[in-house]
Amino acid sequence: MNYGKILVVDDENHIVELISFNLETNGYEVISAFDGEEAIKKAQTENPDLIILDLMLPKVDGIEVCRKIKGNDETSHISIIMLTAKSDETDKIIGLEIGADDYMTKPFSVKELMARVKAVLRRNKSKDSLSTSIKIGDIVIDDEKHEVIKSDKKIELTLKEFELLKVLAVNRGKVLSRNILLDEVWGYDYFGDTRTVDVHIRHIRKKIEDDDKNPEYIETIRGIGYKIK
Repeated sequence: MNYGKILVVDDENHIVELISFNLETNGYEVISAFDGEEAIKKAQTENPDLIILDLMLPKVDGIEVCRKIKGNDETSHISIIMLTAKSDETDKIIGLEIGADDYMTKPFSVKELMARVKAVLRRNKSKDSLSTSIKIGDIVIDDEKHEVIKSDKKIELTLKEFELLKVLAVNRGKVLSRNILLDEVWGYDYFGDTRTVDVHIRHIRKKIEDDDKNPEYIETIRGIGYKIK
């Protein structure tokens, strides 16, 4: 049974072989690329469901590959798990900011990677089943068009900002902890850094609130998380 198509991108052959073997054993169709240029081309021609993407790549680095894939309307829907030997916090945050769905550091557990692959693909399926439009006051969140409109004016949000706002809107009136939001939007579970949520909430407020210091839409519940009023 084919559970989905996955593009594995790494310049180390043994890493590609290891990941590919385990994915195929678990029922996935696997294609591979060994540099950034090849990864971008295969994302466009093969339309995978998920990309496992190393950051340290020849020709085009992983951050730029992620940026190009998420910035292209034809490939922006493809999920990305970043895989790298770097443990630098800046790389992690940049990757998540530009739309990566998850992040793992080498050396990695194959079992954990397989679990994350399943979790990311499962979240994507659940997102597809959500209503295509949500209205909160004078804000409309259109999931099909992937855009937010306030008072007939389009609000430009990054991919993660949009997904975070949508999760809050779907759960309007409920207080969602930072860890729950990490799990729903990034799939980080117990690996997450709650500061990532706070940074994204701050950015969203600046874009949707008339006064981000006195927010009308997103309320902070001290010591817990956030909710849409």
